[in-house]
Amino acid sequence: MTSSTPEDYANLLSEVKQRIRDAQYQALKAVNKELIALYWDIGKTIVTRQQGETWGKSIVQQLAKDLQSEFPGISGFSAANLWRMRLFYETYASNEKLAPLVREIGWTHNIVILEKCKDDLEREFYLRMTRKFGWTKNVLIHQIENQTYEKTLLDRANFDNALSEDVRNQAKLAVKDEYTFDFLELSDDYSERQLETEILTRVEPFLQEMGGMFAFVGSQYRVEVGDEEYFIDLVLYHRQLKCLVAVELKIGKFLPEYVGKMQFYLSVLDDTVRLPDENPSIGIILCKSKNKTIVEYTLRDSNKPIGVATYKVVSSVPQELKQQLPEPEQVAKLLDNIQFSNSQ
Repeated sequence: MTSSTPEDYANLLSEVKQRIRDAQYQALKAVNKELIALYWDIGKTIVTRQQGETWGKSIVQQLAKDLQSEFPGISGFSAANLWRMRLFYETYASNEKLAPLVREIGWTHNIVILEKCKDDLEREFYLRMTRKFGWTKNVLIHQIENQTYEKTLLDRANFDNALSEDVRNQAKLAVKDEYTFDFLELSDDYSERQLETEILTRVEPFLQEMGGMFAFVGSQYRVEVGDEEYFIDLVLYHRQLKCLVAVELKIGKFLPEYVGKMQFYLSVLDDTVRLPDENPSIGIILCKSKNKTIVEYTLRDSNKPIGVATYKVVSSVPQELKQQLPEPEQVAKLLDNIQFSNSQ
């Protein structure tokens, strides 16, 4: 930097670069919306003409051929993609709630959701989560295949009793029933310390699997009470809930005594670490397995917000999760709490 350069030039440069990035993002977003609108209109045209004419499949094949010939430098006009546009329009045309959402994510993301999700509530969940967390196509596929929708909506926490109404539903969406840590490299016989060490070497995929809104605060987080030291396995921060999250790692089944220890940790965090403008701390007990009834009895009278979840280190998910989901009305109410973020 030369002597003639103003002292606050670094701030000026930073502001201009951020403005350029914002403009690039807005331009990409506008292009994406136009592309989705184009595909929507093409799908609508095909559906409308097929309703009024005796068009067969050969017409779509011919249309694809002619479009590719007329616009050789533009991809996306294959016969397979034209059929997807038709299905895309048919699926969302009469759904006033989802039709605006599909314009907020990319076409390839839309196709993944369209083809892999079974109903509108599941589609809404992944539409909102993809937009909110900026999931790539591969991350989205991973989340669907690992049944994040089902795991998130299963309620294995006492948030109804322990949290205020304004953050209750958001907290339910922040804690899954089960997590898949298939990025960890662990032997069949591992200790809690080894589990924690592996997580610390892969913090980014761990936080992504936890839901994408967590920030890492510390491991073996030290708190002091009455001249005694205590160490919490992991402490995270949830950016949307604006609260600390204590995580305890267990390599065996859930035991009722884990809740008492977690309540102690949460009380200490709230009294000695939590800032005045932050919400009460939340606890997550991660176990290898759990008994639903034991969890419910243990949490029934707990006055601290605690979730009990299981984890797997391989991608195998029981299909029976779908049979345990709450009623559609309850699911819809929870989904309303997944808000879109303008900063994404």
